[in-house]
Order: sequence, then C-alpha cells, then structure tokens
Amino acid sequence: MGGNTITRADLSEAVYKEVGLSRSESAALVESFLNEISKCLERGETVKLSSFGSFVVRQKNERIGRNPKTGEEVPIPPRKVLVFKPSNVLKNKINTD
Repeated sequence: MGGNTITRADLSEAVYKEVGLSRSESAALVESFLNEISKCLERGETVKLSSFGSFVVRQKNERIGRNPKTGEEVPIPPRKVLVFKPSNVLKNKINTD
C-alpha cells in the first residue's frame, strides 16, 4: 500500500493478497463492508469493531458562532456529526510504533 492515504483500491488489494479472493471479489467485499457500515451510521447506530474502535453518530445542538471576517454572530444549525473513538488496543499499537 503506497503513500499516506489508504484508498478503497488499496484495501481491495490487501484483501486480494491476504485472503486469496479474486480482485473483483475483493473489491466487492470491501465495498459491501463499507456500505453496511454506512447504512448503520445513517440509521444512527453505533458501529463497534473489536480491537479497532467505534464510529458514533452524535447530535450537536444549535449554537451561536462568529464570522471571523466580520465578527458578526451567526446561528449554527443543529446537526449530526460522526465521531471515531479508537479502542485502547489501537491506541497502544499506534503509540508503540
């Protein structure tokens, strides 16, 4: 896998090499996996991946922000945000390398 950014193609290639599926089957598997995670998050569900972390959808309330150019106060509407919380196992792996 090259560079600092991992793409779907990189993940598919890793599955191809590691599992031994064909390239098209590997791409379909990765796509299916990512689609399932997306669907769960759209429904507001938490996605927990053991030894990796959790993806959580959080609701942010309306608040007042400030336009940095003009200093004018502007209301920021309520919205949902996606948060990733890494597991302790992943944190330890990152910090030991």
